[in-house]
Amino acid sequence: MRRLRLVQKARKKNSGFKNALGTLFSGNHSGATPDYFLVGVVLFLVAFGLVMLSSASSAEAFRRFDSTYYFVVRQLLRGVIPGLVLFFVLSKIDYHRWEKFTVGFFVLSLLLLITVFIPGISADFGTSRSWISIGGLSFQPSELVKLFTILSFAGWFAYRGRVANADFWNGLVPFTVGLGVIALLIAIQPDTGTLGVVVLLSLTMYFVAGARIAHLGALAVLGITALAGLVATAPYRAARLTAFLNPEVDPTGIGYHISQAFLAVGSGGLFGLGFGQSRQKFAYLPEVMGDSIFAIIAEELGFVFAVVLIILFLLFAWRGLRVARRVEDDYAKLLAIGIVGWISFQAFLNIGAMVGILPLTGIPLPFISFGGTALVSALAAAGVLVNISKHT
Repeated sequence: MRRLRLVQKARKKNSGFKNALGTLFSGNHSGATPDYFLVGVVLFLVAFGLVMLSSASSAEAFRRFDSTYYFVVRQLLRGVIPGLVLFFVLSKIDYHRWEKFTVGFFVLSLLLLITVFIPGISADFGTSRSWISIGGLSFQPSELVKLFTILSFAGWFAYRGRVANADFWNGLVPFTVGLGVIALLIAIQPDTGTLGVVVLLSLTMYFVAGARIAHLGALAVLGITALAGLVATAPYRAARLTAFLNPEVDPTGIGYHISQAFLAVGSGGLFGLGFGQSRQKFAYLPEVMGDSIFAIIAEELGFVFAVVLIILFLLFAWRGLRVARRVEDDYAKLLAIGIVGWISFQAFLNIGAMVGILPLTGIPLPFISFGGTALVSALAAAGVLVNISKHT
């Protein structure tokens, strides 16, 4: 009897916790509940990213600002807190409301991408003009454009229907023009990594919306040709490709970044050197708290935890695709596919570059890398996905 009462008490407690979560994310008592597993994966990734950032950025933060937690505090104030607020707010707002702003999201994307070329408010970081700086506050419009592109294409595809989407003049041509304008504005910044993510997620949505395989093949040929042109016209892109094909050709020059990433990943072994024990973060590996943070994770926590992180991204993709499969209307399906494609493709491109199976692209690891705009945008998208999960 005592054991039975303990089991009943535990069930009651778990039920109360689940009801509290349902109220927090649904904002009503209609019985609609989110995918708690998906919520848990997102929150764990954010927490894990903050912990790893505290280690990866410590040396650089102390060297530049005499405080080992400078970048962690900055990420918390400009990324985690506003991002989680948006995550919870958007998880409560019915996703149907965004469909009426389909055209507005597309126009806003164009305006944001054009703004980075306006003198006085645009800012250069490295070789890319992809930032806006106003009153000491800077953000990267292309990260917001990823979400706006998903929202605009999802509404457009859903409104037109599969028959129109499969047509050459009514489907392929307008889609190519719309994506081409966005891609061109991103390419001339230049931001090849973001360009790749936007094109991949857009093509994935187009395929799900009813595109013909022949049309997708034509777009693939056009994309490969355009990519070859971008590589041919920019020496640094050609250098990255050379370093990818043969990292040992110039280990102190064009192959330096990938060579140092290999050293970090390889020295981690099976279980790593220990949290905080990275050697590569001491001014050896570039972008240790940004694009290269996965290499630091592998160095400190080892192969096992690196695989666990990859599994977490796969779980995010699985639950997101599960939401897309179970929801009824096309708009929700396309939104879910776009968001899953964004996070999954970006994670794959980032991790693939660090282990040498893809060229370096300079894009952050979702939910993990330092960067307020990237984290806020990803959490906002995850919030929309959580709201869609209530309608399955």
